[in-house]
Amino acid sequence: MLTGLPALGSGLGHRAELAEAIEAHADRIDWLEVITERYLFAPPDERERLRELVRRFPVVPHGLELSIGSEREPDAAYVQALAALVADIDAPWFSDHLCFTRTDRVDVGLLVPLPRTREVARRLGRRARRVQEAVGRPFLLENITYYVDLATPLTEAQFVTEVMEHCECGLLLDLANLDINARNHGFDPLEFIDTIPVERVVQVHLAGGVDGDGDRLSLDSHGAAIPARVWDLLAELVSRTRVNATLVERDQNFPDDFGDLLAEIDRARTVLRSRATGERAAAQSAGGA
Repeated sequence: MLTGLPALGSGLGHRAELAEAIEAHADRIDWLEVITERYLFAPPDERERLRELVRRFPVVPHGLELSIGSEREPDAAYVQALAALVADIDAPWFSDHLCFTRTDRVDVGLLVPLPRTREVARRLGRRARRVQEAVGRPFLLENITYYVDLATPLTEAQFVTEVMEHCECGLLLDLANLDINARNHGFDPLEFIDTIPVERVVQVHLAGGVDGDGDRLSLDSHGAAIPARVWDLLAELVSRTRVNATLVERDQNFPDDFGDLLAEIDRARTVLRSRATGERAAAQSAGGA
C-alpha cells in the first residue's frame, strides 16, 4: 500500500476550452490534472502558464506517450523531461497508461492493449519501477479501454494484479473504462474490483461515453455526463479502500453550463467524504467501547 500521499480531493481535467471557467470557479475545484505532453517540451511562456495554475491548485501530470508497454525501454529524453516537469510543479505523483503507443518503427497514436501474459506483466512491472525511480515520485498506472479482446492467459484484472506484484507503483483506476470494458466484453466489474489490489488505488477517473446497443460497442469518448453505473462503482470502491483523489474527465461536447461539471465534482467529493465520515464514526465507536 502506498502511504504518505496527500488526499487531493475532487478535481477536473484541465482543458483549454474550460480554462476561463476553471479560473472563475477555482474555489469549487480541489485540484487539476494536465496532459503531460502539452508541457513536457513546452516553450517558457507555456510552462509559466502551468506554474500559474500550480500557484492556485495542486497539479498532476497525466501522460499519453510514455508507452510503458513497448518492446524498447521508454525514451530516455522523455523520462528526463518528465522528471524535470514533475519536480518543477512539485506534483505528488504522475500517471500514464498500461499500454503501448508506438513500436520500433511507428507511432501508433492510440492506446493499444498489451498481450495479457505473466511475462509481459513482469516486464511492465520492472519497467514501471525503473521509471518511478528515475522520476522520483510515485507512478500511477491506468487501465485502458479495448475493443478487441484476444484470447490471453490472464483476465484484465489478473494482468493488472500481476503488474502490481512486480513494482511499488500505484493504480489510477478509470471507472469509466472499467464500465465500458465490462459491458463490451461481458464481465462483472465488481469481480474486477475483487481481483485487483484495491489498496494500491490512489486516483480514480470518472467520465461518460457512448452507450452501445445491439451489436454496437460502447465507446470511451469523455464526451458525456458520468453515468449512474460509474457512480455506483465509485461508491463501491470507496467502501473498500481509501481513494486519494477523483478526477472528472471531459474532452469534448463540453456542457453549455459549467455548473454541470461542478455538480459532478461536488458529487465525487461527497462520495469521498462519505468514507471519511464512516471512518470517524467507526473510530468514535471503537473509542467508546
